[in-house]
Amino acid sequence: MKFTYNWLKDFVETKLTAGQLAGKLTMAGLEVTSLEEKGKDFVFEIEVTSNRPDWLSVIGIAREVAAITGKKIKGATRAVNRQSAGKCKKPCEDTLAIQVENKKDCPLYTAKVIRNVEVGPSPDWLRERLELVGCRSVNNVVDITNYILFTFGEPLHAFDLDILKGDMICVRRARSKEKITTIDGEPKELNENILVIADRDNPVAVAGVMGGRNSEVTEKTKNVLLEAAVFEPVLIRRGRRALGLQSESSYRFERGVDLEMVEPASWEAERLLQDICGGSCVLAKASTRPKKKPRTVALDTSDTKKFLGADIAVSKIKSILSGLGFSWKAKSAKRLSVGIPSHRPDVAVAVDLLEEIARIYGYEKIPNTLPAVKPRVPEFQERDAIRLIKNILVGLGLQEVITYSLIERGRLKGFFPEQEAVAIANPLSSEQEMLRPTLMPSLSAAVAYNLQQKAPYISIFEIAKVYQVNGKETYHLGIAFCGTRSLWFGPQSPHANDQAGILHLRGVLDVLFQRLGLLAPAEACHFAQGQGLDEYSVQVQKKTMTVGMLKRLPGEILDRLDIKHREVFLAEVDLGKIIPRIQKIRPIRPPARYPGITRDISLSLPQGITFEKISQEISNNGKELLQEVKMSDYYTGKHISAGHKGLTVSCLYCSAERTLTDAEVNTIHAQVIKALQEKLGATIR
Repeated sequence: MKFTYNWLKDFVETKLTAGQLAGKLTMAGLEVTSLEEKGKDFVFEIEVTSNRPDWLSVIGIAREVAAITGKKIKGATRAVNRQSAGKCKKPCEDTLAIQVENKKDCPLYTAKVIRNVEVGPSPDWLRERLELVGCRSVNNVVDITNYILFTFGEPLHAFDLDILKGDMICVRRARSKEKITTIDGEPKELNENILVIADRDNPVAVAGVMGGRNSEVTEKTKNVLLEAAVFEPVLIRRGRRALGLQSESSYRFERGVDLEMVEPASWEAERLLQDICGGSCVLAKASTRPKKKPRTVALDTSDTKKFLGADIAVSKIKSILSGLGFSWKAKSAKRLSVGIPSHRPDVAVAVDLLEEIARIYGYEKIPNTLPAVKPRVPEFQERDAIRLIKNILVGLGLQEVITYSLIERGRLKGFFPEQEAVAIANPLSSEQEMLRPTLMPSLSAAVAYNLQQKAPYISIFEIAKVYQVNGKETYHLGIAFCGTRSLWFGPQSPHANDQAGILHLRGVLDVLFQRLGLLAPAEACHFAQGQGLDEYSVQVQKKTMTVGMLKRLPGEILDRLDIKHREVFLAEVDLGKIIPRIQKIRPIRPPARYPGITRDISLSLPQGITFEKISQEISNNGKELLQEVKMSDYYTGKHISAGHKGLTVSCLYCSAERTLTDAEVNTIHAQVIKALQEKLGATIR
């Protein structure tokens, strides 16, 4: 937005130099991007944000200057007073019908018929003022409309009245493939999403963007129809983009013009047309004016201290609000009911008013203070749990994938009943027909894609939401394994091929749940046989809570995914059941200060006895000195009875208070061996 120093002084008195004024405006939020001296005037250019259309006029800038300097705005009330008169001096029998097909597209349309104008060059003051802000002078009539646009922020348009057909103006959507040649001489093809101004037969302007070549004001024009209106911003923006046009008018209409400024701007233009062009207004008409409820916002003036950190006197607050055009009514000593003017659509709540007070009061006057910080332990939230689970899985060697929440209907077959899934009413494609109720189809497709890229071993996971018909959305964890990897155990050992299987999934889930605190370190999940031979349910917390399932993909699904000679293993866990039970605070055991003593036990046991039972029995008898139990060897075959297995278990004994003696450890270790023999039927080898 460009304006000049002298133009601004028509509406507000100021003793500030142009440079000082530029600094004041910038500090108040109107960033002056350039200031240039031209002749006897200075040209300002400011950066206008999209939420401040009132700054796209000289009067809007003058209002800011008046508030900053404590002055009163002047001159602008003249046009407002003309609106109240609202009558043409020389009425005649002219008739003009205004038809607005959709009030949402055009809330207000006004038209004035001005006869006997003399079209010619503009006076020097008008031409120079427009040229300083980068607007080319055309003729006195067009220049007056442009002058009003920059002064009031209300775009006007002048038609050659004698060219219009049918004594009517119609504001409507364009017909399909309807055409118009705009003022720039370019023919344009229109469509139903473009708003036009039309006479009885054809469009004569693209509403809010650019007039038509066939109805423009020229030196031959004698009678003028002056338009001032309000158009729907979104519609103007779409129409302008569709036609590839840009104008000062569209720039303002796209951001919204002030409904209350339409009539004052139009009457001021009529006055200038009379003074400069000799024309006389013989007819003034308008469409039905929309009714708007007054907007008010409650303001507690003590909030300036709370939000701004500055004590601002109530009298100063009232003065600032009045200077910016806000009205106010005192409800109590510190409470105001503030009336929001029509030119401030951006103000809706009390903090908007506090921002206005702060920038006019002066940000530089607000003292620097440190914020009051109250230390607190952050709450463990869902996103924290998901981040923790991801870190554990990545640490176990899995890679995270992200897949789409919308899937093809056919991909649910073999995973989930289609009738129980959420269907999309208007899918964009056949691949986006359903909201996925399970992660398994997406992970299976990801495995198939990676196999096509010649990946030998795939271990992936995804944490994402799944969707149910009842509207419930929950986070699920999906894991997939496929392929074979080669493991190297050192120069003395050969390579070993590790082929993905159901036990990989079980091991990952055991470790995950142990680290989340759902299982004790030596415990494992319980996996119960599911509906098919290749499905297992996953239970934790003493086998009382089913949280998910394991699955080996059957042949028909592998064929559908074009996976050949490979097996795919999947796991899915309902995190909605897991996350609330995660141990947020877990005891941390410091490293031992004193050395420990290790004792090994070589046992022969029946095959049905699990290491979990063995570990539990050792822990029960090792008392507080037992720090760790682990299996160091496993053996079956020669020297082991049929139906039995050989194990070597290492027990670490340690004290946090002293160095243990062999005698102390031998006594406790003997109790452990005795318990294994008596309760588990173990034979010491």
